Amino acid sequence: MSTHLATGTAEAAADRTVVGENLSLPLFRTLSGVLAGHPYLKVVVDRAENTWHLLDTAAHPFHVNYVATRVLGMDLAALDAQLDAFNASVYTDPERRFLLGVLSLHSEREESRERPFLVLETTEADTMHGELLTFFYEFVRARIDSRLPLLLKPANHGQEEELSAISEQRVPRILSHELFGSRERTPLNPGEAIGRLRFFRTAEEYSAAAAGLGWADIVAMPCLPDDVPRVAGFINTAPITPLSHTNVLASGWGIPNAIVRDLEQLVDKDGLDDAWVRYRVDEDDISLRRLDHDPDLRAPAWHQQRIRLEPPLLEDAPVLSLHRLRSADRDRYGTKAANLGELHHVLDSRTVDLTSFYGRPRPPREDLYGHLAARLGLTTADAGQLRARAAEFVAEAVGAPEGVALPFALQQRFLASSPALQQGIGKLKMALELDATDVLDSLCLHLQHLIRLTPVPESVARQIDQAFPAAAASRGRLVVRSSSNAEDLPGFSAAGVYDSVTTIHGTGELLDAVRQVWASLVSPRSVRLRHQVGISLDDTYMGVIVQEYVPASLGGVLVTCNPTRREDFRNVYLNCSPGSPEQVVDGTVLPQQYLYNTVEGGGRTVALGSWGQGLSAAVRARLADLSLTGRLLQSHFSGTDVDQPLDIEWLMTEQGDFRLVQIRPYAL
Repeated sequence: MSTHLATGTAEAAADRTVVGENLSLPLFRTLSGVLAGHPYLKVVVDRAENTWHLLDTAAHPFHVNYVATRVLGMDLAALDAQLDAFNASVYTDPERRFLLGVLSLHSEREESRERPFLVLETTEADTMHGELLTFFYEFVRARIDSRLPLLLKPANHGQEEELSAISEQRVPRILSHELFGSRERTPLNPGEAIGRLRFFRTAEEYSAAAAGLGWADIVAMPCLPDDVPRVAGFINTAPITPLSHTNVLASGWGIPNAIVRDLEQLVDKDGLDDAWVRYRVDEDDISLRRLDHDPDLRAPAWHQQRIRLEPPLLEDAPVLSLHRLRSADRDRYGTKAANLGELHHVLDSRTVDLTSFYGRPRPPREDLYGHLAARLGLTTADAGQLRARAAEFVAEAVGAPEGVALPFALQQRFLASSPALQQGIGKLKMALELDATDVLDSLCLHLQHLIRLTPVPESVARQIDQAFPAAAASRGRLVVRSSSNAEDLPGFSAAGVYDSVTTIHGTGELLDAVRQVWASLVSPRSVRLRHQVGISLDDTYMGVIVQEYVPASLGGVLVTCNPTRREDFRNVYLNCSPGSPEQVVDGTVLPQQYLYNTVEGGGRTVALGSWGQGLSAAVRARLADLSLTGRLLQSHFSGTDVDQPLDIEWLMTEQGDFRLVQIRPYAL
């Protein structure tokens, strides 16, 4: 017997929610909405009444509100007043009455036709044990059209471990990364653009046309190179991570970016190559439509954008150990060095407040302090105790790299030491003033060549040697990183634009590496990107970070947000691969991808990348601690805007310790 929910109100009259009815594909389509490009339907199993509710998605966006108001007769004010306790009763109580889930519709190609199947999953914070997951699956399976295959998708690592003891014959399943990996289309960065689609099937095709690409082009190819110019939009036809350099650039530039694996078929079918199209990416959909006529386009807003730098301080400054720097030193040593110095301060201090992200109201909650206390193992949310424990937790979880920072003043002294360098800089400035973009590349390349060949003045070399003695440098490998004042700025991230050198041995190679990093400030790409947004070459300087190399068993990047779902304040996104974190962002491998919930706890695997299996449960638990650490650091580094996410490069040493090697704002 089925029941259609309805009352006398006009709003409820449109509610098509049904209770107790078996689910057919037509009924599913009637009730469903769209999430991440797939039709989905919310379900509630009532164990006490031995029935289930199929929610009209348009009328009931939240399971909890439906259960409280329509089943239990509560009003929303009463629910809000006890929301966390109510959530615990439906998501974590092992004897719970209600089981809440989502059914989503997918398809797989079987010979020449598409075969639909349904996937059942809970919310990400649900802690169902194996017996309850089995009951949930079997209850739903018995009430769905038998012609529709049904798979259970564990919503987090805890559920995966619970299901590992249950046969797949009894509970057929699909893991998150398996479902994600089969998606034809994946949003990466939301936005909309009108432009000319330029589809390149190979890197060679792209290279032949790259010089002619402009602001009105939408570039599509299997994997866009890091040096792609600023254009109207990106489309990748092969999987990439949202934390790749190109997607960080898309985010910073505010242009749409997505994975469209079937683009070649669309291009061939609709004749889209070199056609004017409207390209739109949002969190739940990707569209690409050919225009009927050529549009009358005007240059985008960024063509008029002008970013001003704070004037750098160029008076003599010492080469300093990183732990002696603070964030205010960015005007002498660059953003990266100053942030690493600030990180040292945070880890050494027990008075910094790392809890303010959790103090922000998240309606209907006044704050999330109770959730943070649970994550930190505290039984109460006393403010003083919470602050002390948060600072202690971060200091226990991560370390900051040892090293030294070279100030802008050393680069200035080096450049001033050579008339040939001064002449090359003068020619480049003149070309920029005249907007002579046709000669920029050759001038930049010549100047870079001069910088790499010009001897470092003895006084400059001595300053570097004294701060980082040859005896220390000769013991092992060094890492030399850029630290410019023209990066990590609002509207200009410069991700992947400047050089880092990770294969240095001894002081002789060290000076060569420093010159290479200095030279990257005048690479053709960096000069063009800065020129586009009005950053003057006169105001642009490069500091340098020199660190001892730390062997890593695992490395990666985390951002303290969900880059594909901006309103999600719970999750952080973490990418990793064995070895250096550079592999994650430079595209040499496809990293493993994880989401970790820093409010209710738990995590899930998004993709395994270039590896056939995921990390061990023990390592995933460590990554959960790292993710919470990133969220806590966000409270300090984001200042008054605690919702501004961070981009953190990290590595795990061979001893299992975490080191943070870079920390900066994440461009949104």
